[in-house]
Amino acid sequence: MKEFVISETKTEYAVLVGLITPRQNEAKTNEYLDELEFLADTAGAVTVKRFTQRVNGPSSVTYVGKGKLEEIRAYIEDCEERAERGEVYFPPKHKGAVFSNEGDGAAQEADGAEAEAVPYQPIGMVIFDDELSAKQIRNIEQELKVKILDRTSLILDIFAMRAQTANAKTQVELAQYRYMLPRLQRLWTHLERQGGGSGSGGGKGSVGLRGPGETQLEMDRRIILNRMSLLKERLAEIDKQKTTQRKNRGRMIRVALVGYTNVGKSTIMNLLSKSEVFAENKLFATLDTTVRKVVIDNLPFLLADTVGFIRKLPTDLVDSFKSTLDETREADLLLHVVDISHPDFEEQIKVVEKTLGDLGCGEKPSMIVFNKIDAYTWTEHEADDLSPLKRGEIPLADLKKTWMAKLQDNCLFISARTKENIEEFRETIYRRVRELHVQKYPYNDFLYNDYSDV
Repeated sequence: MKEFVISETKTEYAVLVGLITPRQNEAKTNEYLDELEFLADTAGAVTVKRFTQRVNGPSSVTYVGKGKLEEIRAYIEDCEERAERGEVYFPPKHKGAVFSNEGDGAAQEADGAEAEAVPYQPIGMVIFDDELSAKQIRNIEQELKVKILDRTSLILDIFAMRAQTANAKTQVELAQYRYMLPRLQRLWTHLERQGGGSGSGGGKGSVGLRGPGETQLEMDRRIILNRMSLLKERLAEIDKQKTTQRKNRGRMIRVALVGYTNVGKSTIMNLLSKSEVFAENKLFATLDTTVRKVVIDNLPFLLADTVGFIRKLPTDLVDSFKSTLDETREADLLLHVVDISHPDFEEQIKVVEKTLGDLGCGEKPSMIVFNKIDAYTWTEHEADDLSPLKRGEIPLADLKKTWMAKLQDNCLFISARTKENIEEFRETIYRRVRELHVQKYPYNDFLYNDYSDV
């Protein structure tokens, strides 16, 4: 059977496609495409160009308009021809389109004078920023003649690459089948009914060619549904094992690190627990939930590092990973980690809060930890400029005086990489966990005396 999700890590060259709509302006589309490019890079693909189109909404047939699809096809063909001729280009300094099919030589040299010449490469895939239907994928493939991926299939590919434990692998496989099931119709186009209506039964198709496509499709559908049932049973067994493990952990407060993907949760985990959880500047570096015992002064508690959230994550995908997020639901305190150096961190906060609400964790005690203050940058506002301060023009000290000031002790600013404000972070966690510990286990002798100063 033809696979939807690409699990190979060889370098492929990709084009990104996004839409500018009344609900999503150009700046927002560029932010989404930045994230999509980061996802592609994590999966092992190199982004060479972006295409955007201003429309009222996605086309139900080809996502973008006919003219834009022809433009993308012309670009793919042009790159292939230039690659066959061995032509080179000078990468531009700005982020975005790396290849250019408009002019050679002087114009490109002026844009990237210090860059080395790079050979053109054929485009192997086109990645769309939204989830595509089976009809859209089929029509786009027929037009572009290259591999077509959407945001969901790209995330699934990364999940499949990152999954290490049996739990994570089972959840990824279940998510893949859920994604594949409604798109099965495009796998067996060579067996579809052909010809006009013939025969006395009024059925469609020529004699001897009626029904094989539908038969094969139903067989595949039945196989996938049976496999999904088996995977759900496996996850139920894993859930029972996890529940037993949680019961055997003793009477300790549970703290969970939650947040957007790539905000530094695993780095904080390693810092507090002195463990070696895999941390990398990639999206979804952590897919398996890791739990470690942490002791601050005389207070032991459990700290869990969970999978990160992301925008435009389909509900089915969240459902598949609910068992991984059980540690979040079982936690007594949530540490919501935020990358304050990200230009769109406020929207990331909303995405995480919405996902936590969907998981039934919206009312849990929590605090926000603004990480990566060492990477926060801002542009100084002109003294004679009377216009309101824009995003990226507010110093960190002034930013702390905005809505964040209302959070008071529920808000911390740290850098896990440079260990800035870490002692204050540890003291705050100690205070919050101790309060919860005394409330939940008033007669527990785990809270032993501190003899460090004796």
